[in-house]
Amino acid sequence: MEVRKHYSRIKNITKATCTVQADGVGNEELALVGDRLAQVVKIVGQDVTLQVFGGTEGIFTNSATTFLGQFPSLRVGEDLAGRFFNAYGEPIDNGPSLTGPLREIGGPTVNPVRRLQPFQLIATGIAGIDLNNTLVAGQKIPFFADADQPYNEVMAMVALRAKTDKIILGGMGLTNDDYLYFKQLFEGEGVLDKIVCFINTTSDAPVQRLLIPDMALTAAEYFAVEHQQSVLVLLTDMTLFADALSIVSNRMDQIPSKDSMPGSLYSDLARIYEKAAQFPDGGSITIIAVTTLSEGDITHAIPDNTGYITEGQLFLRKDSEVGKVIVDPFRSLSRLKQLVIGKKTREDHPQVMNAAVRLYADAANARTKLDNGFDLTEYDERTLRFARAYSTLILSVDVNLDTEAMLNQTWDLFSEHFSREELGIKEQFLDRFYHPPVA
Repeated sequence: MEVRKHYSRIKNITKATCTVQADGVGNEELALVGDRLAQVVKIVGQDVTLQVFGGTEGIFTNSATTFLGQFPSLRVGEDLAGRFFNAYGEPIDNGPSLTGPLREIGGPTVNPVRRLQPFQLIATGIAGIDLNNTLVAGQKIPFFADADQPYNEVMAMVALRAKTDKIILGGMGLTNDDYLYFKQLFEGEGVLDKIVCFINTTSDAPVQRLLIPDMALTAAEYFAVEHQQSVLVLLTDMTLFADALSIVSNRMDQIPSKDSMPGSLYSDLARIYEKAAQFPDGGSITIIAVTTLSEGDITHAIPDNTGYITEGQLFLRKDSEVGKVIVDPFRSLSRLKQLVIGKKTREDHPQVMNAAVRLYADAANARTKLDNGFDLTEYDERTLRFARAYSTLILSVDVNLDTEAMLNQTWDLFSEHFSREELGIKEQFLDRFYHPPVA
């Protein structure tokens, strides 16, 4: 490692940053402040501000600062698979060090001219996603969830069930229990050969979280571009990533924007999400990220900016009727699903999806009538029974069905609760799939 310059006096120290006077330093260049890794985040004349990934506690004005002449990097290669790393790309699983070539992280996104329109189905095995909010390779989409919902368990289910070549997990601010949950699950299920994990826990410095998405996406680009593989990147929790951005921004005395977030929040998030792409040579990067909400507040700066960048959202909520966490069909949306449903899935998929959501909405109206003391019609009663079964057998995040079984299960519910005329589905599909129970 080539050392460029040494400095022995620090002008200013905050909880997350320090400032030194230096010449010939590049933006985002790495440095050592004392024995702690840091990165240049601001240059004004000779004043260079560095974010210190381990925090500045124990650093003094006479601590040595050494600029390393390089940028955050990851060694890429086939030996990434099955491994767990920290925010610096260093092994945390007692395995050997990586041996591949160094690749700078955080590079530019793919030129839009070199992207194909997404066209490949990403089946997650979670019927509530695959039926109503089908995902496409190359898509970027977040889970919106309250902090008390089992979003990490859902992400683990996606990792186990998704039909992709590689899964890259970027964990930010994980509790040790969550980290061990992911590690033991992947080892126990025997899927480590297709999974790469970059982990920052609550015991690590919050600022280290800023490296995790770029580490994960650099690994994803290696497998997608150089090996033409379908790669699914799971990032959890982007709210904690944004909080780390805010920490650094506030310590640099930048004027905060909405909800104490930095004014650069949109571009910081977009730089990550725009890495999703379908490449002409066959590889793809699909990004699913968790954004936790504060008491369901969708107007907070983090989900608000995320919604402008991504291609839909997946909402998790607890269905009090059945006591299960479901993928909410009303607030969830995949804007690219029309590219694959009925094309890469069975041809009745669009009709089944539309009918199911409409009938579920009728059940919501019936529930409102019931709550307000109005009498229910016989049709209302049937929609309520359908909604309970639909939530339990389709929308619940613990339901694991392939697309064929998912559609058949929904047809069974249609046949049990409704007449052909009430479904509003094309005759050609009714003739093939509608089978009312024998009286």
